[in-house]
Amino acid sequence: MAEVKNLGVVGGGQMGSGIAQLGAMHGLHVWLLDTDPTALYRANKSISSSLQRFVSKGQISQAACTEALGRLEYTSNIDELRSADFIVEAIVESEDVKKKLFIELDKITKSSAILASNTSSISITRLASATSRRCQVIGMHFMNPPPIMKLVEIVRGAHTSDETFHATKALAERFHKTIICSQDYSGFIVNRILMPMINEAFFTLYTGVATKEDIDTGMKLGTNHPIGPLELADFIGLDVCLSIMKVLHAGLGDSKYAPCPLLVRYVDAGRVGRKCGVGVYDYRKGSEPIKASPRL
Repeated sequence: MAEVKNLGVVGGGQMGSGIAQLGAMHGLHVWLLDTDPTALYRANKSISSSLQRFVSKGQISQAACTEALGRLEYTSNIDELRSADFIVEAIVESEDVKKKLFIELDKITKSSAILASNTSSISITRLASATSRRCQVIGMHFMNPPPIMKLVEIVRGAHTSDETFHATKALAERFHKTIICSQDYSGFIVNRILMPMINEAFFTLYTGVATKEDIDTGMKLGTNHPIGPLELADFIGLDVCLSIMKVLHAGLGDSKYAPCPLLVRYVDAGRVGRKCGVGVYDYRKGSEPIKASPRL
């Protein structure tokens, strides 16, 4: 496959906007697609602010920042991805929703285009089955936030070709990422290990073993983690954590992956973490601290 020049990113949230920013910073023409104009507005603002932080830290020049912004286009029209060489979806962690998107992308993109999923847990083989180009579908899992985190997890489906793998690997290397490769099993590498730890932290809170603060402090100071598991869950999004645990539970068939009832209750209550202002912790200005009671 020829060198990627045009990148499409679907999903204007934190992951999608971060991936789009990476592409623009490394010389690609980027289309960022989201059906919600408000999401695109927020993405534009977030990318601009992030690039300015890179400038203020001396990591890129003001000219490079301006050039990167000039390579970005924001759209709600999927047809604008027709000329993309490589497309990364970063939408909601739902197999059905992702399959519907891949069906649509398969119809409108050029035959040589690679369709990559930023899924953190869903089978690449099953996503590829929704398309007529199974050999050109691959998992490209960025860590959050993509412009900062150094890792990309590449996942080959049952039919992913060597050419698709090498093109994906080359793109990750262009972004100066460290690459790890996983077989196509639920959760892959990172979330197969991370999410059960977060889920166990919720069980520790749920059963009254300790407070949320002591759980996080214990893991930070006792195991040298830079952030506690409950703080990290809030950063990732409790809804995302729950979705991944459900995928692990269904895909691996072991009761040890059953989501903690407290995690389920928080998500049902709309307490999904930093992005909404409250999760395990309360991030709203001037609010009273919330006790993470098992009975909430």
